[in-house]
Amino acid sequence: MTPLETAILPAGVRSRFVDDINGLRVHILEAGFDKSGRSLVVLLHGFPEIAYSWRKVMPALAEAGYHVVAPDLRGYGRTTGWSANYDDDLRPFRQLNAVRDTLGLVAALGYRTAAAVVGHDFGASVAAWSALVRPDVFRSLGLMSAPFAGAPELAFATDGKPPEVPASPTIHEALASLKRPRKHYQWYYSTRPANAQMWHCKQGVHDFLRAYFHHKSADWKDNRPHRLESWSAGELAKMPTYYIMDLADDMPGAVAREMPSAAEIAACEWLTDSELAVYAGEYRRNGFQGGLNWYRSRSGGAFESELQMFSGRTIDVPSIFISGTSDWGVYQRPGAIERMQEHALTRMAGRHLLDGAGHWVQQEQAEAVSRLLIDFLRNQDTP
Repeated sequence: MTPLETAILPAGVRSRFVDDINGLRVHILEAGFDKSGRSLVVLLHGFPEIAYSWRKVMPALAEAGYHVVAPDLRGYGRTTGWSANYDDDLRPFRQLNAVRDTLGLVAALGYRTAAAVVGHDFGASVAAWSALVRPDVFRSLGLMSAPFAGAPELAFATDGKPPEVPASPTIHEALASLKRPRKHYQWYYSTRPANAQMWHCKQGVHDFLRAYFHHKSADWKDNRPHRLESWSAGELAKMPTYYIMDLADDMPGAVAREMPSAAEIAACEWLTDSELAVYAGEYRRNGFQGGLNWYRSRSGGAFESELQMFSGRTIDVPSIFISGTSDWGVYQRPGAIERMQEHALTRMAGRHLLDGAGHWVQQEQAEAVSRLLIDFLRNQDTP
């Protein structure tokens, strides 16, 4: 595996590898590396993204005086040392192992602390758990698009009481029983066919990703998110079909109906076709199973018990939340944004929803995101 070509990266951003990180050879993008003594900022991407998704904010953070590193996470891009066959052991893809990957990268780069760990989408969960488990290392936290509602709770005062009976029907049965039958995208991502359906879809990976990114962006004008009242089929079904899919659909079919026109693609400055080609090239080579295994590790609940060790623990480092006004990710888990603000994050410096952005906020509104992050970092008393 070779680094990304310099020609496709912004000035001042380089691509290289860091070896021996929890069994991985980690591919990173890096900016602000040319001067010593800088504080480290770690940027963690989501799905279906790669480190390249941070290309628009890295130069600004470096110009502000930070050493900025964005890795391809385990299962993605040019990072190697992972296997993602559907029947492989999922333990490498559990949440705390992602924290170990991130911690190992910080240490390998010669830092005892990072001024901030910032995550978008699935990377927001990794960033939040990093700050919760090792606040001595990750001195502040930035979350984008995905609220962190806190560690899963332990059942309390259960002694002498009968076990709770699971809800019936399940949320999946209830979604499937709607007049318009539906299913939740995270459980679709956990199925065996999902990888092949996306990797070998009839429109090709490039056009699949174009439709997917468009559908979840502010460019798709029907993205009008709002709070949902409950975790119920009727409420969840109010979300677009990239989150609550039609029961018979696969994801390429779901987003193909919203494929932007040639004129819309040409007008998309935040993700040009040449930039999208970088994503498409990585996913054509790897497929999607590496990223999908992160969803599988959560949706099956196999590793919930080890996360419950942190039940009741809050994130007490300074934090900031940034998303777009057109991002359903803020509300897809009813009550999460409120729990984050009221309990899980005790030192929030602000919650910012940016106009002109959907789910891909650090790409759609890169300048505004960069300003918010720089102001946030400069206001912290971290080294």
